[in-house]
Amino acid sequence: MACENSNAALPAPAHPMANPGYGKRSVSAPAEGPRRPADSSPFGHLPPRESHLATLIDRLPDGAAMDAKTLAKASPLYGQQAVRTALNELSRAGHLRRVRCLAATGDNGTRWIFRTHWSRTARDSEWWACFLAGDAVSEGGAPIGVRDVQPKPEQPAADASGEPQPQRRSHTSTAYRVLAQLGRTEPRLTLSAADCATLEPLVSEWFARGATGAQLTSALTSGLPESVHSPCGFVARRLRDKLPPEPEQEAPAGRVPRVILECTACGVPGRSEALPQGLCRACTEGSTLPGVVDGADTIDVHRHAAILRATLTTRHDTLQPPRLAGTRLP
Repeated sequence: MACENSNAALPAPAHPMANPGYGKRSVSAPAEGPRRPADSSPFGHLPPRESHLATLIDRLPDGAAMDAKTLAKASPLYGQQAVRTALNELSRAGHLRRVRCLAATGDNGTRWIFRTHWSRTARDSEWWACFLAGDAVSEGGAPIGVRDVQPKPEQPAADASGEPQPQRRSHTSTAYRVLAQLGRTEPRLTLSAADCATLEPLVSEWFARGATGAQLTSALTSGLPESVHSPCGFVARRLRDKLPPEPEQEAPAGRVPRVILECTACGVPGRSEALPQGLCRACTEGSTLPGVVDGADTIDVHRHAAILRATLTTRHDTLQPPRLAGTRLP
C-alpha cells in the first residue's frame, strides 16, 4: 500500500547543538537590532560567501555547534576550508569572537568551555574588549557608566505640632543582635543598648576573622565566675583576649581571567589587545586563504620546486647501474 504524501519533501535535519555551556552565544546589547527580512539582509556589506555564512549563523539558536565541520554540513554551497576562511573574515569584520570561559563544575571545581560570541551588528575591537571584560557598552564602543545618583537624605518625621522628631536608630547588624541576645543565653551577661553599641566593633572583628555567632556566644559564656559585676567590661575583656587569629593569606597567584579571547583561525589564546581582529598576528599577516601565497612568494616557491626536481633527477641518474655496450636490459 502506497504511503500518503509520498512526494512530500523530507524535513531538513535540525542543526546539531553543542555540549551544554558551549557553542553560539548571541550578543545581547541595547544597540543590537532585530533580524531583518530576507530582502534586506544586515550582511549586505560582506562578500557573498561571508554573507551566506553570516545569515546561516544568525538564524542558529544559542548553544548551536559552531565548528567548521558542522557549519559546512549545514551549508549547501561551501566546504570546511571555505567555512574556516569565512569565519576568519567574519572575525575581521567584527561579527564574532571565539573565547574560553572558566565555568564551575558540580564537584566545586572549574573547567574551560569554548564559546563563539556572535553579533548581528559589526563591532570594532574596542567594543569587543569592553564586552568580553563584562562591561556594558554603547553603540560607539564606550562603556556605559552607572549613573551617579545620590540618595536624598530622609527628612525626620514631624509630629502633630509640625516639629521634626529625632529618628530612632535601627540596629540590624549581626554583631549587635548577637550581643543583644547574649543575656537570654546567660543572664549574668545581660547588656544594655549602650553596651551593645560600644561592643559592636569588637564583635565585628570576630566575624571578619571567620567566627560564627555560635562560636562567639560559646567563647563569652563558658567558664563564667559566680557573679559578674560589670557585664560590659567582662565581655569586652573576653572579646579582646579570645580574639581569633587572622586567617592565613594565600600566596598571591596570577589571577586567571574568567574569559580569554582566542584566535578564530588557529585557536591560540591571548588578550584582546594581542588579537585586535579576533586573529593572532601570524594569522593576520598571512593571506586570507591558508596555504596560498602570492606575489614574489609564488616566484620563490616555483624556483625552489625547480631546484628540488633537478636535484632528485640528478640523484636518480647517479644511482642507475652502468649499461654495457651491446646489451639490453631485461
